[in-house]
Amino acid sequence: MEILIFIGAALVLLLAFILIRALFFRPYPMKEIPPFAVEVDRDRAVQNLTRMIRCKTVSYLDTSLEAEGEFEKFRALLRECYPLVHQYCQFQRIGRTGLLYHWPGKSSEKPTVYMAHYDVVPAEEEAWEQPPFAGIIKDGFLWGRGTLDTKGTLCAILEGAEYLLAQGFVPANDIYLSFSGDEETNGASASDIVDYLAANGITPHMVLDEGGAIVQGAVPGVQEKCALVGTGEKGKLHLRFTVKSKGGHASSPPPRTPIGILARAVCAVENKPFRFHMAGPAREMFDILGRHAGFGLKLVFANLKLFGSLLNLATKKMGGEFNALVRTTVAFTKMKASDTVNVFPAAASVEADVRMMEGDTKDSVIAALKQRIGNDAVEIEAVNAIEVMPFSTVGTEPWQRLEEGIRQVWPGTLVSPYMMLACTDSRHFTRICPNVLRFCAMELSAEERKMIHGSNERIPLSKIEITVQFFICMLLKS
Repeated sequence: MEILIFIGAALVLLLAFILIRALFFRPYPMKEIPPFAVEVDRDRAVQNLTRMIRCKTVSYLDTSLEAEGEFEKFRALLRECYPLVHQYCQFQRIGRTGLLYHWPGKSSEKPTVYMAHYDVVPAEEEAWEQPPFAGIIKDGFLWGRGTLDTKGTLCAILEGAEYLLAQGFVPANDIYLSFSGDEETNGASASDIVDYLAANGITPHMVLDEGGAIVQGAVPGVQEKCALVGTGEKGKLHLRFTVKSKGGHASSPPPRTPIGILARAVCAVENKPFRFHMAGPAREMFDILGRHAGFGLKLVFANLKLFGSLLNLATKKMGGEFNALVRTTVAFTKMKASDTVNVFPAAASVEADVRMMEGDTKDSVIAALKQRIGNDAVEIEAVNAIEVMPFSTVGTEPWQRLEEGIRQVWPGTLVSPYMMLACTDSRHFTRICPNVLRFCAMELSAEERKMIHGSNERIPLSKIEITVQFFICMLLKS
């Protein structure tokens, strides 16, 4: 009886602890910030972005497939559209596709780097309502591959710089504009730019690249608009799983075919997800945004450690972005076997895109997958690996500067850290800068986010104008 009373008392105390934490889990105070507004030439920005979209700068792993003339046309277009940038900023080509502009400021102590890339992924034209490289304006939208990822950002950065140069503005600190044309293929141009800066003793105080957007519904129960700023990103691993055979005629199959062995391997991997792990950016996101949820969900967000097992099970079942925030994921995306139906291949393979969480490495992931599969006939090869890079800290001067700029241009928006699920060129800058932030400077609906790398990518003309205003605001603060 005494044991039951003790257990009951412990449960009451635990419940009281959970309720009290939830009651005190209130939104962090936000100081009042005057909104920022500046009149920009929207027609000019739209026209310049339209011309950028018409440059078919599609990058491929096999660079021989690229239309080099289109890339050169794009670079020539920048010189034509932004004469003041090219007059007052020191410009140089770095690496295969890198473009670096140095805008001298009053001081060189705390330089800021603004990044974007001008290459795009291929587009299956038959799946588009409008041609992806025609730069069609229809119903208030500019259609085209790259409008969101990331020619729209690149255009807005240069529009902002051209606008301020025309006003005679001199930044307080040096500004660097860093653009690459091989980001989509994990090319070396951004890394080459970092090598150049490091060799010349240039240590950026802040780097701002593509990343999270202003969204709604990012966290369950939070209705406010949220600007998600990537303070870190997952690593990326391209794996190939191969089973070799002696080949032969399919009329007399062995007990286990190469494809059958691979199928079992795939199921073994998918049936045992990687461990639940909430990295710093995800914990900080739930801490900041969870305070704006209803009381029921506050019970969970205020007591994440206690509800970790429940979240682990829920995310496994749901999959998608929420699951990817809390564990290393393995997505099988490619298969190859025989070209003829009645012949066994000498080798069959499947390939997977692995996004690694903090704490996992190429070697640890491969070892874990081999253990899950338990069959030495399945060879695992790392085709390409990008390890997890250091995360940036919230609360620094660069973070506060970016938060202030976001809230000035989009009043009432919550600003939160975020774990980037995709890789960006900015990962290279973590070698020389502790404050690497990732924010795409656009308000994007769930439908618009799906257009990135998908069909019918387009941007409302009004968002082009707002993005230019945002970069003018940020350049003024640099």
